[in-house]
Order: sequence, then structure tokens, then C-alpha cells
Amino acid sequence: MTAETEGLFRLPAPDTPPADRVRATAPLAVRMRPRTLDEVVGQAHLLRPGAPLRRLLEGGAAASVLLYGPPGTGKTTIARLLATVESRHFVALSALSSGVKELREVINDARRRRDRHDQQTVLFIDEVHRFSKTQQDALLGAVEDRLVLLVAATTENPSFSVVSPLLSRSLVLRLQSLTGDEVRDLLRRAVTDQRGLDGSVSLSAEAEDALARLAAGDARRALTALEASADGMADTGGSVIDVPAVERAVTEATVRYDRQGDQHYDVISAFIKSIRGSDPDAALHYLARMLVAGEDPRFIARRLLVHASEDVGLADPTALQAAVAAAQTVQMIGMPEARLALAQATVHLATAPKSNTLIVGIDEAMADVRAGAVGVVPAHLRYGRYAGAEKLGNAVGYRYPHATPDGVLEQQYPPDALVGKDYYRPTQHGGERTLYERLAKLRRAVRGG
Repeated sequence: MTAETEGLFRLPAPDTPPADRVRATAPLAVRMRPRTLDEVVGQAHLLRPGAPLRRLLEGGAAASVLLYGPPGTGKTTIARLLATVESRHFVALSALSSGVKELREVINDARRRRDRHDQQTVLFIDEVHRFSKTQQDALLGAVEDRLVLLVAATTENPSFSVVSPLLSRSLVLRLQSLTGDEVRDLLRRAVTDQRGLDGSVSLSAEAEDALARLAAGDARRALTALEASADGMADTGGSVIDVPAVERAVTEATVRYDRQGDQHYDVISAFIKSIRGSDPDAALHYLARMLVAGEDPRFIARRLLVHASEDVGLADPTALQAAVAAAQTVQMIGMPEARLALAQATVHLATAPKSNTLIVGIDEAMADVRAGAVGVVPAHLRYGRYAGAEKLGNAVGYRYPHATPDGVLEQQYPPDALVGKDYYRPTQHGGERTLYERLAKLRRAVRGG
């Protein structure tokens, strides 16, 4: 078959990297996207000489990668830079709008490019964690054979969101939020660069600090806020972006938090550990982060309920009551007023004396039961209100505690194998100090001696 008769089966010549032509009307973050490795800001731990990502970008290796990190840390930029190595063909898909059909089309095209032009395809999949298991499985063969060089981006921990076979075939690289200094460098470059604002405005040191703070390590957000501030200056005829100009353009910092993702687990973990560590200020900070980000207040209330027994317990018996009241308030009133009850319960638990004796006690008891340490219920404790129970010895010899002046008497309650076993061991913190002394007396009275 000749080139003239191939018809629909004839492929175009291999792609050549196009010149970086970006519309002047494109967003500032797009116009300032790094074109070379040297222009990348941040991620020094991945770009130092000999690091895996640098080797990939310099053409020294070819491996599929999972880029895991917060928004605005350069995942898309790195994927595009990988496509420029050795004139690779670049295809971008979004997990939000693509399915198995689109994946198969890309894979078939990649096979034709490899066979006819010896050209490798870089497949960039944004938000790969949104792909179903079936969609992720559809990539396995192509990734295994290196038919495509997969560059997948995700804001979630791949260990939770990517199937194990795909995870094992890829190099996982964790990107970090930009530091304040890195964001400032990026802002200064955008102000002066021809692709950016080209010196049309200047940025005061205070405004630069404000933008860096609002960006919270997100390069895209920093450039978007800078562009909005510059547009506001154009309307007023000013040339220096100051803090009021930034405040007019940007009303609130974005809270990096995904209710289904890694940040969800990190923040709630820090919240509980701050309460456990008796730091009400840190606990209120993490509570605020969850509330501002739109976390379900019922989820927060449930965690407080657990924490009240797990880490406070009988050192402050009112802690559980406070948590229950907060949960009921959330159900009855809802947000935003329920934030007050959640804050009250948070501070109550954080400042309460701590004891983990309840969780230790019940977990030890359950471990013994699972290990077979159950024994026979003592005969005098068995149910005896049925015909023939007495002949079996059930309830025979049971002594009624309330028949004594103190309401406590010597009697065996656990199975024989567990006599003398202490599961609940109170501390001398808070309310458990009284229990510590009382329980010693109770055990002597019940067990004898």
C-alpha cells in the first residue's frame, strides 16, 4: 500500500514542539507558565541534580509519574515540560470529562505514532483520583508497555485514590506548596516580565506580602490575585499596587481543604491531636479551617463525641455531655450558629483533664475476649427466673448488694479465669483522682482482703 492509497490510515508527520504562543488575553497564570526547567519556581527537592524529576525532564529516564500535591504547585507545568523532551506527543485529558472511550482512542493513536514515527506519547490526566477503578485499569497495559508515558496529577494521596497496579507502575512524586519567598519571586517576575504585566504597574512590599499570604503556597492563586489587583489599578489610573488595592480585588483567602481528600484527614487529625494535647488555640484554628472550607458540621460533632470518651473520659464526666449538647445543637440549629456550640465543646475538651483509661480498658477487655478468655458465667450470676433454673444452680447464692448498709459486698463477678484482672485503671487527673481512691476500696470490698 503506497502513501497515495493509504487514505484514512495515513498519519500526519510527527509533531514538533510549537512555539510558545499564548494569547495576550489569556490569564496571567497561563501567560507566566514556565517554558523551561530553569523557570520553574519551587520543588527544589525534586529538581536538584540527580533527582528523579530532573532526570525525567532532561530526557535521562522514561517512567510514568503520579504528581501528588496541592493546587498551584506546578503539576500541569511539569507535565507539559515532559512533553517537550525528545519531541514527544502531548495529550491532555481531564478525569472530569473523559472516560474509557477517550482513553482507548488516545492509546490507539499512541500505538500508531510509535509504530509509524517512533514517537512516544505523553498522556497527562488531571485529577486522576476522579477516575473509577475501571477507567484506571484501562491504562495499565499502555503504562506497562510504555506505550504512553503517563503523567497523572492529583491533589489526593495516591495511596487512597489510585488503584494499586497503577500505583506500582508509576513513580510517585509529591509536590510541596510554594514558600512565601518563592511566591514573592514569582510575583516579581510576573510584574516585570513581557509575558506578564511588563512593568505597567509596580508592587509595594506590603502588597507583595499580602498576596503571598493570601496565596497560601498556590502559585496560580497568587498570579490570579495579582492580575485582579492590577486590573483594579487600571480602572483607577494608579500605577502602584498597595494593600488596599489587593483588598479590593481579593476578599478572602482560599482554604486548601478537600472534604474527600488528603487535607480532610490531615486537618481533622491535627484538630483531634490539638484537643488531646490541651491546646485550645490550635484546636480552634483547625476547627475554623474546617468550617470555612465547608466541612459537614455533623462530622466534626461526631469526632468530638468520640474524643470526649477516648481522651477525656471520666477525668471530666461533663465532657461527653458537652459534646452531646454540641451535636444536638448542630442538628437542631445548623450553621452558622452551630459554630458556637462546636467551639464551646472544642474548648471544653481541650482544657479538660485528660485520661485514656476508658479506651485502654475496653480494648484490653475485647482483646481478651477475642483471644478466648471468656470463661463460664458464675452460676450465682446467671438468670434464674424460669422453671428448673434452681436445679441447674442458676442464681443460687446470689447476694443482693442493696441489702447491705454500704451497698457493696464481697462476691465474685467475673469468670474464674479473669478473677483479679484490672481493665479500668484510673489516673489521678481531674475527676479520676476521686475514682482512683474509691476504686481501690471497692475492689478490696468486692474481691475481699
